[in-house]
Amino acid sequence: MRVGIATDHGGFALKEDLIRHLSEAGHEVIDVGAYSLSPGDDYPDFVIPLAQEVASGKVERGVAVCGSGVGASVCANKIPGVRAGLIHDHYSAQQGVEDDHMNILCMGGRVVGPAVARDLVDTFLAATFSQVDRHLRRLGKVASLEAQTAAR
Repeated sequence: MRVGIATDHGGFALKEDLIRHLSEAGHEVIDVGAYSLSPGDDYPDFVIPLAQEVASGKVERGVAVCGSGVGASVCANKIPGVRAGLIHDHYSAQQGVEDDHMNILCMGGRVVGPAVARDLVDTFLAATFSQVDRHLRRLGKVASLEAQTAAR
């Protein structure tokens, strides 16, 4: 799978670990930055390009990391076509894809350790959208909201 990944300083070490892990698992990893540890950088500078890559289909899924994961999630969800979730547990990593067609997993580099992060990302990437009618209906409502917002 082609996977994009982005972080600011708050998740830099975790991003580097996840890149190695994903590459070893056979995924094509697109690193959107940060490319070096810089305490003054800002997550939108990296998360927005990642979200645009996901929304455009250039990558199939994305992983966004900041200190808590909250900022990355808020930022990613501003891009139409992105369904990002702040995930810190195994159940939500799977359910977010199966029910909500989540395409970006957000997590906190200061909240989740590397072993848990690897499990969450593996679970997220292995999950598939269920296509259940109620979930399709709900996603249609979200898409309608995006269209209304874009028309303003």
